[in-house]
Amino acid sequence: MRAIRYLRVAATCAAILTLAACGGPETITADENDPQAAELAKAAPKQLPPSIVSSRAYRCKDNSLVYVDFMSDQKTAVFKATKDGSPTLLVAPEPGKAYVAEGYSLTGSGENINLSRPGKGAQACKA
Repeated sequence: MRAIRYLRVAATCAAILTLAACGGPETITADENDPQAAELAKAAPKQLPPSIVSSRAYRCKDNSLVYVDFMSDQKTAVFKATKDGSPTLLVAPEPGKAYVAEGYSLTGSGENINLSRPGKGAQACKA
């Protein structure tokens, strides 16, 4: 019984010593012979996709729930008829205009929206 206990202590000490032998963080720097340096210097800056500013669930006049994610570019919204449903991308021609897609139209972005979608017509929805 004591032998097993001493064996466990010895194994733990060996593991700690092995990890302690590892060196500190290693810094890797590129030298002046970077083969892609010229290409990277000429490359146009990349623009990140818009992020989600707010995600809201709305109760509509027909008592249905819809889910809308509003994006940071203020020209894009993602509509879902159910929480895990397939998303529909709605795009506004410019900020402040209605978000539209084929058969869809959404105005507003706060507590109240007006939504028009295929098979449902236009209706008011509230967060």
